[in-house]
Amino acid sequence: MTGRRGGRPLVPAYLSTGGVARPSRPHLERLSVLTGTGTPAPAGLPAAQLALLDALDDGSLTVVEAAALLRLPVSAVRVLAAELMDRDLVLARAPIPPAERFDPDLLKRVADGLRALKHT
Repeated sequence: MTGRRGGRPLVPAYLSTGGVARPSRPHLERLSVLTGTGTPAPAGLPAAQLALLDALDDGSLTVVEAAALLRLPVSAVRVLAAELMDRDLVLARAPIPPAERFDPDLLKRVADGLRALKHT
């Protein structure tokens, strides 16, 4: 695939998914972590799916990282990853939830305790 001036690929993103617009696994998020299972890729796998598997050979990537690496929209990578998950070639882990909000009172008590230790 030859790039155009400006770095945009000549092949539209929807062709990389075979025209599929929605992933078979709607729970797949932008920050879901993808990992290859190590199962050999079957013959006849589309080029975009092979490219995603190759990207996962070096370790795990989030969907958005894979999209940046493959220079595809996140929506296309979600479709590709879901198809690979359906074939048991890729595993996906839900994103790590953000930490709960800290207790400001606890933070103040810790800071006061550290100041007290400093002055003794």
